[in-house]
Amino acid sequence: MLDTSPMIEVRDLTKHYPGRIAVDGISFRVGRGEIVGFLGPNGAGKSTTMRILSSFMPATSGTVKIAGYDVFHEPDEVRRRIGYMPENNPLHLDMRVRDYLKFRARLKGLGFGASRNRVDCVIDQCGLRDVSKRIIGQLSKGYKQRVGLADALVHEPDLIILDEPTIGLDPHQIRAVRALIKDLGKNHTVLLSTHILSEVEMTCSRVLILNQGQILADDRVEDLENRFSQDSRVVAEIVATVESVRDTLRDLPEIESFDISAAAGDYLRVSVSARGGIDLRPLIWELARQQGWAVRELTRTRQSLEDIFIHLTRRQKGKGR
Repeated sequence: MLDTSPMIEVRDLTKHYPGRIAVDGISFRVGRGEIVGFLGPNGAGKSTTMRILSSFMPATSGTVKIAGYDVFHEPDEVRRRIGYMPENNPLHLDMRVRDYLKFRARLKGLGFGASRNRVDCVIDQCGLRDVSKRIIGQLSKGYKQRVGLADALVHEPDLIILDEPTIGLDPHQIRAVRALIKDLGKNHTVLLSTHILSEVEMTCSRVLILNQGQILADDRVEDLENRFSQDSRVVAEIVATVESVRDTLRDLPEIESFDISAAAGDYLRVSVSARGGIDLRPLIWELARQQGWAVRELTRTRQSLEDIFIHLTRRQKGKGR
């Protein structure tokens, strides 16, 4: 029978440090098989939350369950089901890749035969075959990150928590790690913390935005972008007179406002804002066809995840605690 219970269930989670609140009563759920982006500025409480989820740190109050097991009362069961790759990847730099992964597999409870099989599997999965006999300290940053990922995967966890897995990597290495994370989502639940917001847009189906210890947004990436793009505008570059454009657009009920300015050549640049956030491109195209306007550009501007992130965190910063 398909297990429909959540992989992560957090209720009223709080973590106090002397003089400050790192996590302020947050609650969220992550379903099995989801890849969720966990976002927030420095000091937002992300790393603290991930350490609590991973049983590396106690909470002040609240409850956390991983695959149905209580993090605070059943930590051993939780650790068996989590693969955690922290931001500062604590590898044994003097060991060879294969020996290190075997060592880690045995520490995580795998027997001799099972550890050997799993090490072979994650070496292939993480693209480490060519460096499996190399000393870890001699590897590039990208390969070290892959070793950290292989370490997190070696015991076949249900949940993988990745804290800044592509930090310090070049664009080629980032692309390779991103592809690996997307592949992991086929068989695992993934919680991904990163400051590279384009990475979240490309790999995650859902995003949690945390700031000052509170959750500001929890939604699918596409739905979040749609929700914050209600004031999206359509920009058209057309050949027409200012008067004809103004007269055509002025009384249309779908249009909230518009702005007309000169563009290169004989073109006008017309920026149009819709009522209710509808997509005005079909309407503008049909008007251009009816009026005989030549159209060079017709695009819809939308809020990116980065725009939404900046908007939410700046707004909360302005409110203060």
